[in-house]
Amino acid sequence: MAMANTDILSGDALHRATGPMTPGTGPVIVRRLGRADYAAVWARMQAFTAHRTPATGDELWLVEHPPVYTLGRNGKLEHVLNPGAIPVVHTDRGGQVTYHGPGQLVVYCLLDLARRGMGVRRLVTLLEEAVVDVLAGHGISGAGRRDAPGVYVHGRKIAAIGLRIKRGCSYHGLSLNVNMDLEPFTRINPCGYPDLRVTQLRDEGGPGQPQDSANQLVTRLLDGLARCERDPTT
Repeated sequence: MAMANTDILSGDALHRATGPMTPGTGPVIVRRLGRADYAAVWARMQAFTAHRTPATGDELWLVEHPPVYTLGRNGKLEHVLNPGAIPVVHTDRGGQVTYHGPGQLVVYCLLDLARRGMGVRRLVTLLEEAVVDVLAGHGISGAGRRDAPGVYVHGRKIAAIGLRIKRGCSYHGLSLNVNMDLEPFTRINPCGYPDLRVTQLRDEGGPGQPQDSANQLVTRLLDGLARCERDPTT
């Protein structure tokens, strides 16, 4: 189930956030990429970050991927138990192994953290808080974990976070399980934790359409970024 493509510009659906932003930061561009190959989007993130200048605007990319396992820079292959026909991609984000597939919302955060005065821990917290807020809107109680970034519902992981920071700028981001086949998670130790259970919005009583979750999550993320600009200590 690919996300809707509307308002196409240069091959991407995009709209500009108009929330309060400081003059030095500018609006955040949100790009909806639909369903796209992981390796192609990863290469595009790397290129975007490598060619950034101090004037380059920040962007959020929303995408769904075909089935793929991704292993972080320090990831251990021992956590990939039985991938079968699903490809395993060694990537440059932090963290161990996770799974991406249809029905999962992925949000890539291409942000100039140095310009925003944000550290990586603050960005991780912002991402977790945004997911927790979306869950709360559907009557679902979620929480982050300091020792294992992401969001959990009664101990079951519903959202994973993995980032790369280069020259003070972030890429990669978060994945939120919405309405997907969770079986591939049983073939790995998710995020490097044996027997870690996963869940998704649909199974917790939330909506089953990634597009609905995408709109809600983007709103929470933009609100959070705006709060950080007004008060970097929040």
